[in-house]
Amino acid sequence: MTHGYTTGTGPEPAGAPYGTSYGTPYAADPNAAGTPYAVPQQRTTEPPAGPAAGAAPAPARKPGRDRYLDLLRSIALVRVVVYHLFGWAWLTVLFPSMGVMFALAGSLMARSLKRPALSVIRGRVRRLLPPMWAFAVVVLAMMFANGWNPTEDPDHGDTWGLIGLFNYLVPIGAPPYPWHVGSQSGLLEDTWAVQAAGPLWYLRAYLWFVIASPLLLWLFRKAPWPTLLAPLGLTAIVGTGLVKIPGETGNAVTDFAVYGGCWVLGFAHHEGLLKQIPRYVSVSCAALVMAFGLWWASNHLGPDGWDLNDIPLAQATWSFGFVVILLQYSPSWQELPGRLARWDKLVTLSNNRAVTIYLWHNLLIMATVPIIDLAYKLPFMQSERAVGALDGAYTIWMFALVWPLIGLMVLAVGWVEDLAAKRRPRLWPNGTKRPAGGRTGPRAAHRG
Repeated sequence: MTHGYTTGTGPEPAGAPYGTSYGTPYAADPNAAGTPYAVPQQRTTEPPAGPAAGAAPAPARKPGRDRYLDLLRSIALVRVVVYHLFGWAWLTVLFPSMGVMFALAGSLMARSLKRPALSVIRGRVRRLLPPMWAFAVVVLAMMFANGWNPTEDPDHGDTWGLIGLFNYLVPIGAPPYPWHVGSQSGLLEDTWAVQAAGPLWYLRAYLWFVIASPLLLWLFRKAPWPTLLAPLGLTAIVGTGLVKIPGETGNAVTDFAVYGGCWVLGFAHHEGLLKQIPRYVSVSCAALVMAFGLWWASNHLGPDGWDLNDIPLAQATWSFGFVVILLQYSPSWQELPGRLARWDKLVTLSNNRAVTIYLWHNLLIMATVPIIDLAYKLPFMQSERAVGALDGAYTIWMFALVWPLIGLMVLAVGWVEDLAAKRRPRLWPNGTKRPAGGRTGPRAAHRG
């Protein structure tokens, strides 16, 4: 990210329930005002094929989740865990998770805004806050137990520290946390609070995008291209130092600008704008925007080299172009095809527990350290060769251990996401349908 927070992907809280579809063309929406966008249409050499005379009409396509978009969200979650564990800067180029996630969230938001805006915003906030509260209770208890006093924190000071705690209830700003708490020789390193609370920046950005979406969608329908490209222009102003906004306000504005283009791209995907552009035009333009992002990054490398999280304009342009290509080629799967089908249950689980995985993964990565350290006390680990072997594979063991810990956290607190969405609590919602008799059915049902 652009402000020193731990970065990665942010999930769409309690995504659209299975049984609804993505990508409804703008012109086909009877509730949408206006006409199709004035963009070039792809030429066809033959008229659209229709049913032959006397032939039975094609069966209607069953509504369902777009499994391609669900797969993208799952890949983004895995990528962020790997990034936070190994710290490989090139992962931000290989797959810009944040841009992808904000685009998916924007598409879902555009679909939801067919209903009254106030009820949609209230529903999104309701689904976001309870999982955050469960996380905040644990993290704040750990901070206070380790001696943190927000009124005496030199980074926050007096009553502002107490007022800032409100952001653990409603993330309208940056929540306070100590940069050092506890002891360096403690169970967790003394910077654990920074790592644990860092991902909360996404919840602030997501909340402000949700609140702004009714206005943004109205502007997009009135002037799609200026609305789509305006965030890139804003990033060029506030993300390059041309105009500096100090403090957390500057961080929030920069976040909004960097990922605003991807959020509006979600609108374009849902409204059918991208499908009206010839593929060779959109992909060529996206490639040029991405090339500019890499060129800008090469001349503005941050402390971690090619980590785009430290280079706002490069992050914005690379993510924008990347998302355009992903959404332009979107195949709209109702089921995962071929070999991907074997991952169906994990994709369903990760989408149903995206907020839980995102909120807790950093803390769980750190929790692997004291667990692995216990191995050094085993009788057969007392030789220098054994210790050296464990040291050399330490990060690999962290990677192997963090996934079962995430699974345990899904079982422990993931059901809060169901309560937030007013659903029956489920311990392991991987889509497996249980028949009335209680035995597990042989077929996975895409329920969200």
